[in-house]
Amino acid sequence: MTTPDPATAAATPRKNGAISALVDYGGLGLFVIAYFLHVKFVPGGPVGWMMTAGLHGKSDLVAATWWLVGGSAASLALGFAVEKRLAPMPMVAGGFALVFGVLTLAFHDPRFLKIKPTVTNLCFALALFGGLIFRRNPLAWMTGDALPLPEKAWRKLTLRYGIFFLAMAILNEVVWRTQADNVWVLFRFPGLWLCAVAFSLTQVPFMMTYLKDPEAPAPPTES
Repeated sequence: MTTPDPATAAATPRKNGAISALVDYGGLGLFVIAYFLHVKFVPGGPVGWMMTAGLHGKSDLVAATWWLVGGSAASLALGFAVEKRLAPMPMVAGGFALVFGVLTLAFHDPRFLKIKPTVTNLCFALALFGGLIFRRNPLAWMTGDALPLPEKAWRKLTLRYGIFFLAMAILNEVVWRTQADNVWVLFRFPGLWLCAVAFSLTQVPFMMTYLKDPEAPAPPTES
């Protein structure tokens, strides 16, 4: 998914909202546009290649993957250049997008692209469940410690998000194996993003309860 950083939706935003959105969704946005508008490069033109687009013709997941790979790489590079850092979840999701995008292009097989959300969400789920087992707090690391929550709240939130990521992995498998490519592309974006936002909103009352706890630590401040 990608999967977006759902917990961060209720936390303190990053310094540059436009750059943050570009890093998170730039590659996916180009992919969806290229897929439905049939944007691709074909032989011809003064430099040997030319870009074509149109609402007619057969959509091509592999052709659109070029835009996903290029957009993801450019978005990550721009985000790092501007903010001098990359949040963990966009960095991991962007890395997976590049790996599975390149595999799709190399083998001309869109199944690599379709299983990418499954693998990404499973990795996030395993990381969170593993954190619970070893009494670590990977969710706080993923969100940049943006929320001043007590340990018991983090553990409950970690379990909930672990289950959420696992459910998104299963849902992706169901959708891409049973639905047409057009449906899966829209499920990929904005579908998964909407699921993440909706789930995050359901967690806001829980987080606010602990944020109001007088024993909760004070929010971190910049030096």
